[in-house]
Amino acid sequence: MLTQTLKTQAINTQIGSKIAPAHPVTDQFGAITGHVGLVATEFSYRKEEEIYGEDEPAEYVYQVVSGAVRSYKLLSDGRRQIGAFHLPGDVFGLESGPTHRLAAEAIIDTNVRLVKRASLEKAAGTDVQVARKLWAMTASELRHAEDHMLLLGRKTAMERVATFLLEMDRRLAVAGMMALPMCRRDIGDYLGLTLETVSRALSQLHTQGILGFSGARQIVLRNRQRLHNLDA
Repeated sequence: MLTQTLKTQAINTQIGSKIAPAHPVTDQFGAITGHVGLVATEFSYRKEEEIYGEDEPAEYVYQVVSGAVRSYKLLSDGRRQIGAFHLPGDVFGLESGPTHRLAAEAIIDTNVRLVKRASLEKAAGTDVQVARKLWAMTASELRHAEDHMLLLGRKTAMERVATFLLEMDRRLAVAGMMALPMCRRDIGDYLGLTLETVSRALSQLHTQGILGFSGARQIVLRNRQRLHNLDA
């Protein structure tokens, strides 16, 4: 949680009586904070460490610097539904209400930048460029939520796995290979499938020559067109 992290894992450096930002911000945060002079602070979270909990006050907005984050909701019967995977450069924790609708947790050792939500909202109220960038970020999250709703509601198990692989290929692939930070149970909880169903689908795609394995979580797509055809 952030309260604990503030005490133990802040990586700002002390210069005299002032605190200097650990790193210059980039991407979406950089476009906003650099424009209005806001300061983003960087924190580290260990694997499986909670960043914020469901229904906790939404006081900060976050950007992944390195590592990976999952946002999820625990259902009343103990099942977990993962809403999104946040990868380097992604912004998360931007809420319409005063509290977080989902919890967020580091999948692996992760560094994030954060800015105070109140500072962003204040800047957006006086600067149209900041307001537009925040709107674009919100619209992107809404588009992802709509796509995920379609995936969970209308697609078959194989179509869901194909959609996921194509998404990760777009977001993660380096030199034709994607190294997944999440385990198969995470994938199942994201796609609304059991671990066994995910494993069976991946094995079938491997048998068909559509993908290859180069390690437990390293996947090479050998036939993207066939995978696109499965993602009808």
